[in-house]
Amino acid sequence: MFNKQLFILAHTLFEPSFYKTYKFLVKNQWRPYAELIADQEKQLRYMISFAYDNVPYYHKLFKELMLKPGDIRTIEDLQKLPILTKDIIKQHWEDFKPLNLSSMKYDNQATGGSTGTPLQYRLLQRDRFLSGALLYRGWGYGSYELGDRIIFLGGSSIGGGASSILEQKAHEITRNLRKLSSYDMGEVEMERYTGLINNFKPKFLRGYASSIYFYAQWLKEKDIPVLPLNAIFTTAEKLHPHMRDSISKVFDCEVFDGYGLNDGGVGAYECPEHSGLHIDTERSIMEVVDPGGYQLDEGHGQIIATSLHNYAIPFIRYDTGDIGNITQEKCNCGRKNLLLSEILGREYEILYTPEGQGVFGGFFTTKIFYQMDSVKEFQVIQKEINKLIVNIVPENSFQDDDLNFIKAVIRSKSKKWEVEVNFVDTIDRSKAGKYKFVINEMENNTCPLW
Repeated sequence: MFNKQLFILAHTLFEPSFYKTYKFLVKNQWRPYAELIADQEKQLRYMISFAYDNVPYYHKLFKELMLKPGDIRTIEDLQKLPILTKDIIKQHWEDFKPLNLSSMKYDNQATGGSTGTPLQYRLLQRDRFLSGALLYRGWGYGSYELGDRIIFLGGSSIGGGASSILEQKAHEITRNLRKLSSYDMGEVEMERYTGLINNFKPKFLRGYASSIYFYAQWLKEKDIPVLPLNAIFTTAEKLHPHMRDSISKVFDCEVFDGYGLNDGGVGAYECPEHSGLHIDTERSIMEVVDPGGYQLDEGHGQIIATSLHNYAIPFIRYDTGDIGNITQEKCNCGRKNLLLSEILGREYEILYTPEGQGVFGGFFTTKIFYQMDSVKEFQVIQKEINKLIVNIVPENSFQDDDLNFIKAVIRSKSKKWEVEVNFVDTIDRSKAGKYKFVINEMENNTCPLW
């Protein structure tokens, strides 16, 4: 009980309406779908009107399309608007600033998406806490309750954004969690992680799908026991069936997949029926569209997001860069919202050092390329244990110091890695228009030293 009270207090200090919002969301998940859609479209009309009146980019866009705010009243009406891309936001950054931005409380954020190309954006603080409340509700599908002990195994994107060690410790204590880095997963680190888990005795583990799978495989091969968990929550990447099976057996619990993006505000979570991911309706509108931008009732398509509460920078028909499969099938759990039966295109891979340490693919994005304005796109490929190939599409501002920085950070993981850098005009995409920016091409994608 104390942990729950401390958890709620910590959130309420920053957002007084947090717990009230959370309780509303828990109740709201069982409402009829028609009512959920009606609420979405009501909030959509507020957002469209705000964007037209306060955001220069959207005012100009509506004028060019000869549209008025009243022309966008339903989810179907969104098809009258073009898809919004990261490049458009970058090119028109000043025009995306609301006229009343100075009166808003917001945080500056950055995301790289599946291309590894960072995008700066603003996130209204109230919307950030709505995101958290929806996340906790989604974990609740796997029996999580506020204040339950949980371990995070991932990078900064799921770490809460603490800026100092002191702040991180306070964050961990008040939220009853511990954070483990997926960027450091050698023998020593994973032994330490195991000891921490067995001592902390969490009920839940949340993290990148590939990192948890990698850790589960290590536990299995080393025959190291770890305490069973109530559930595991995977995120950030595609969870393949073999990964789910392996993780579930090693940790002796169910695995619940999830999907979410703060920039667009979309989210979806798996319930105990495991029939797909329930799409949240309260924070955003999620469309799955064909190549022409038209909404699909079923099948694979681009996931498009329209944020309903982030007035600090409205994302309207924003291309998330992800591919999803939407279905009209209903879940037996009783929730009426639509389901994503599959998420495609967000796969990070584990690379291996000559010393046998696993390096999560997101390391290259967060620790290197997120920080570089001089790199437009990149791709890291491992074909041999002792060599990495780095393909870079440079900006005109790329300098020798940038090249030295890339090599130095990579070699901080292993001085034995040979780093070959190639400057290219483009990086090949898949048929779906996606590309994987970290690729393990070694046989069986495993460490040959194990």
